[in-house]
Amino acid sequence: MQSSCKPSYTGANEPKSAVNDALTAAAGKTRTFTLGTPSGGRTADTLPPLPAALVKAIAWQESGWQSAILACDGGIGTMQIMPGTVSTMNAKYNNTADVHTLAGNVQLGAEYLDWLVAYYGDSCFGGDYDLSPDPVSGKTPLLDLVIAAYNAGAGNVHYNLTTDPATGAQVGQSVIPNPSYVANVKALMSKTPWTTAA
Repeated sequence: MQSSCKPSYTGANEPKSAVNDALTAAAGKTRTFTLGTPSGGRTADTLPPLPAALVKAIAWQESGWQSAILACDGGIGTMQIMPGTVSTMNAKYNNTADVHTLAGNVQLGAEYLDWLVAYYGDSCFGGDYDLSPDPVSGKTPLLDLVIAAYNAGAGNVHYNLTTDPATGAQVGQSVIPNPSYVANVKALMSKTPWTTAA
C-alpha cells in the first residue's frame, strides 16, 4: 500500500555548492566522547574525522541534498534528522544545533554518524573505529553497521560474535534489516553523483 503523503518544504533549498561545503566541514571535524568504564571511571575516545564521501552519500540518499525538505516520517532537512535524534545529539555533545539550518542539520547528522561509529566500534570491534575495507576479505562490517543504523536505528542493527567450532576463532555476523539502503549508500560513495548535479 503506497502512502499518499508527499514531502513538504520549509522554504527554498540551499544551493548544492553550499550543501557540499557544509557536509565537507561537518565530516572533517574530530569529536571526543567521554564514556563510562566497567569500573565506574570515565575515559575519553577521540574519533578520526568521518569520510566525507560517507556523509555526502547518506545526505544524498536521504534527501538528494535538499536542505528545506520535511519528510512524511518526520525527517528534517539534508540529513533527514528525526526530532528525537536532535535532542539526543544536542545532549550528548552539549550543544544547541538547530536542525532547521543547513549548518546545524549537517552537524547533527555527522554527530549521529560519529556516535554510531563509537557505539559499534566500542561494543563490537574492541575500540577500532576504522571504516575502511578489511585488507583480506574486502568486507566493511563497521561501515555497514553504521550506515544501516543511521537509517534503521541502532536498536535494530546488531553484530553478533560467535565462536567457529572448527577453528575456535571469533566470527562476527551483522544483522542488518535494510541491506538495500546500505548497498545504495556504498554505491553513492563510489559514484559521487553530487559532483555532476546542478
